[in-house]
Amino acid sequence: MFPERFSDLPEYAFPRLRALLDHHEPGGEVLHMTIGEPKHPFPEWVAETVCATTAGFNSYPPNDGTPELRGAISDFIARRYGSTIPPEQVMALNGTREGLYNAAMALLPETKAGKRPVVLIPNPFYQVYMIAAISVGAEPVFVPASRDNGFLPDYAALPPEILDRTTACYLCTPTNPQGAVAGAEYLADLLALAERHDFKIFADECYSEIYRDTAPMGVLSAADKAGADPERVVLFQSLSKRSNVPGLRSGFVAGGPESLRRIRQLRAYSGAPLPLPIQNASALLWADDAHVVENRALYAEKYDAADEILSGLPGYAGPEAGFFLWLPVPDGETAALRLWQATGVRVLPGAYLSRRVDGDNPGAGYIRVAMVAPKDEMIVGLTRLRDCLYS
Repeated sequence: MFPERFSDLPEYAFPRLRALLDHHEPGGEVLHMTIGEPKHPFPEWVAETVCATTAGFNSYPPNDGTPELRGAISDFIARRYGSTIPPEQVMALNGTREGLYNAAMALLPETKAGKRPVVLIPNPFYQVYMIAAISVGAEPVFVPASRDNGFLPDYAALPPEILDRTTACYLCTPTNPQGAVAGAEYLADLLALAERHDFKIFADECYSEIYRDTAPMGVLSAADKAGADPERVVLFQSLSKRSNVPGLRSGFVAGGPESLRRIRQLRAYSGAPLPLPIQNASALLWADDAHVVENRALYAEKYDAADEILSGLPGYAGPEAGFFLWLPVPDGETAALRLWQATGVRVLPGAYLSRRVDGDNPGAGYIRVAMVAPKDEMIVGLTRLRDCLYS
């Protein structure tokens, strides 16, 4: 059953990109602006902590996370979101992708009201949302997140028949790839919709610590304000972007006590906990905000540089948050190939992050550009891009 469903899926974004570009010669020094892999320095004490606690590799690590790590995450949630989530309702993850997938496995029913369940997914989207829905036998319903709706999916506009079958929606805020932020009104409306139709909100907030001026509101904060059911929201966060350690593979999931009980139970049978030295470093990273402020300042310089280079171009709008540019072009694949052949700059066609629905792919007219390289290198890449695609 599963192979038949999976066989209908397009290839993952980056193999598709290699197939598009790699048999062509680059037209200049290669600059990679495709993958959201942070390159800013991380605190020196991360390596020092891992090295000082290598004896931990000699022991099986705690499945849910050490008390110190879960306590540090609980404290971070209180500082950042003003929400009280005890350590018992937190579990360490091997990055958010593990949790975003396994939450569907642990929490979503096989049927709803006797019918095939639905999982709502923004379009464009992080690919694991779709695979998680398919893996539990749900119908993934892709909802456009376009310029017309502020790059945030309008789930409320769906027919009642779809909403009544919905068991969960995925929400990424700030959004990947557009860098839009869900505000208080949007979140309140989504929570009310989830209450009316009894579905969970899987809140992917891994970009929440990179923003221009105002910290994005978290879904937990909105849930507290609305007095929502504690089981309504499941939060996913990561150190990859916040602390520039994507290779650490360290994040967390937090939510209501029943949700976490079931996610922990699945981890006990099928998951792989983080090694102890990684947990030790992670606890220190979640407890420290100073390095996050420094990191955000570096991205602020990049926002300014991108605005200076690209402002005035048709359709350009700098992101509110995150570190991607979502740039309009006539056709994303054509633009990516032209840019590669003419300049050596490597970007991702927006269509590779989206699904075609009713004949329309909302990412087809865009390219995604990652602003993760050092600022000077990014400036060179954006200047080449502008001169190639927009002159």
